[in-house]
Amino acid sequence: MPHDELLDLARTVATQAAELAARRRIEGVAVADLKSSSVDVVTHADRESEQLIRSLLADARPDDGFLGEESGAERGSSGLTWVVDPIDGTVNYLYGIPHYAISIAVVEGEPDPSTWRSLAGAVVNLGAGETYTGTAGGGSYVNGQPLRVAEEVDLSEALVATGFSYLQELRVEQGRVIASLLPQVRDIRRMGTASLDLCMVASGRVNAYFERSLNPWDHAAAALIAREAGATVKGRGAEAEGKDFILAAQPAVAQKLEAALSQLKV
Repeated sequence: MPHDELLDLARTVATQAAELAARRRIEGVAVADLKSSSVDVVTHADRESEQLIRSLLADARPDDGFLGEESGAERGSSGLTWVVDPIDGTVNYLYGIPHYAISIAVVEGEPDPSTWRSLAGAVVNLGAGETYTGTAGGGSYVNGQPLRVAEEVDLSEALVATGFSYLQELRVEQGRVIASLLPQVRDIRRMGTASLDLCMVASGRVNAYFERSLNPWDHAAAALIAREAGATVKGRGAEAEGKDFILAAQPAVAQKLEAALSQLKV
């Protein structure tokens, strides 16, 4: 299939980084720094994982660009860029909750999510023993088994995943929205790892997912995986998904949830 070689590299490197993160978790995790707020942490393992990923990708494909959560962007000459979250779900990782992932995508274009096109991606959750993969036009899989979104349901029967910003003023607004949305759906799940939320839409474990303030490395791989499983993945209205807003669900469920969120002025 197209892009299989790129996918093989993404999966191999993500698996190696996941194994490193798991070893460091056993040894003990320390906070290295704070980012956007006092609750937005980065660990030494985040940085070590990204260094490993960046080194392995550079050795294999030295002409490609790179965009990583911890080390920023570097343009390449090949037209391809690797988009990396070295540990997605860092707070879960810090607390020893085995629900975190290494996410690696390769996109066509420069390090700009408004213009790139995802070609292949891998999301590895070593704690659950699951590796999610996808390629543009080639479908998506977990541990080699094909993925498919859940069938259409009424919004009242939808299990909806979401996440919250690290910024206090936005968290207050997000809390208001959840309080109003909760009576309209089956239930809400907030699991703390955006890439895995999107993969759960792909696998049918949740019916829908939405979030504000998501960074491109959080969704570059998993949004492709969800799309290839039959999900609509989008931003507001006709916009593409991005930092302002992302929604993913089976197409009819996506329409229903978007309408409900619009009424709540999300």
